[in-house]
Amino acid sequence: MDVAKEKQDLENQTKGKDTMSIENGNVETGSNNKSRMMMFLIGLNVLLSAFGNTGGPLMSRLYFRKGGNREWLSAFLETAGFPILLIPMYLSYRNRRRRDPSAPFFLSTRKVFFACVVLGVLTGVDDYLYAYGLSFLPASTSALLISTQLGFTAFFAFLVVKQKFTSFSLNAVALLTVGAVILGLHASSDRPSGESNADYYKGFFLTLGCAALYGLILPLIELTYKKANQEITYSLVVEMQLVMGGFATLFCAIGMIFAKDFQAIPDEAKSFELGEVRYYVVLVWCAIFWQFFFLGAVGVIFCVHTLLAGILIAGFIPITEVLSVIFFHEKFGSDKGVALILSLWGLASYSYGDYFAAKQKKKEAALRAQILEEYTRN
Repeated sequence: MDVAKEKQDLENQTKGKDTMSIENGNVETGSNNKSRMMMFLIGLNVLLSAFGNTGGPLMSRLYFRKGGNREWLSAFLETAGFPILLIPMYLSYRNRRRRDPSAPFFLSTRKVFFACVVLGVLTGVDDYLYAYGLSFLPASTSALLISTQLGFTAFFAFLVVKQKFTSFSLNAVALLTVGAVILGLHASSDRPSGESNADYYKGFFLTLGCAALYGLILPLIELTYKKANQEITYSLVVEMQLVMGGFATLFCAIGMIFAKDFQAIPDEAKSFELGEVRYYVVLVWCAIFWQFFFLGAVGVIFCVHTLLAGILIAGFIPITEVLSVIFFHEKFGSDKGVALILSLWGLASYSYGDYFAAKQKKKEAALRAQILEEYTRN
């Protein structure tokens, strides 16, 4: 009787271990799949950022260089590509419907929706500042000024989402600030022909204001994720960008109505240096590239954090610089060279600081796990 009972207990324990092993295997498989999906999303959004950060500024500058002069139209194009996002939203909806027939098309709550409306209007203001500033500046100079956005992002991330400052981030902010000051002090060597110092400085400070405002918008997006009180999925992130893009476009469309830009488009197309058809091609690709930029930014914030989005924006500046010199034959004097070196130095400092912090966190987590394991054994 006792032998039979012990045998039954042993079988139950073995069965339990097998079940646990199978469950652990399922958990591990699910964890691996989730990790692979996250790596895919990070790679996808970095790629979108690469196309947006380089293609967007170049297409906008091409518009102004070849005869375009409507600032509100240029600002409008920066978010006018938002309907493209309906495609991934619909595909995600179909996937959800297969699992749950009652799944809604829109995921955001009223709270998240209104937060996105505010962020969209701020983005519209930022679009106009950028477009107006770019109309006065070479693309290479504008790109270097936009690099200061990393410093503003770090500052506002500290205030809004309590991101900690380190010696590396402070060094990056200082270097980027010095680079912007150098460009400001050498306006005469960089000013396009026929443009006054007043117009150049207007473009300079408008672009700097654009960098500061977007440096605030990025942490506010992360804050929205944290305060959403609902599960944040990539489908929701795309939906949020659709709402932000829609209201930013609406804000700029109102500006276009007052500036009579809609009536001016046909005449501007006819006088465009590259031809009427290519004028519309430039507008379409401008909208597509800028949509890549915004979707990549919010995607990186979702997958990692705000500061990586800022780092990527600053990191693609050298590529924009080189492409501006190649395609637009812009001047690249010693002042821009020094500003570029300072920008890269600041970027490297910030990136290393971020890597160092992540490495320290990993060590601390491993140490805590080791202490917990030893405590459990005892």
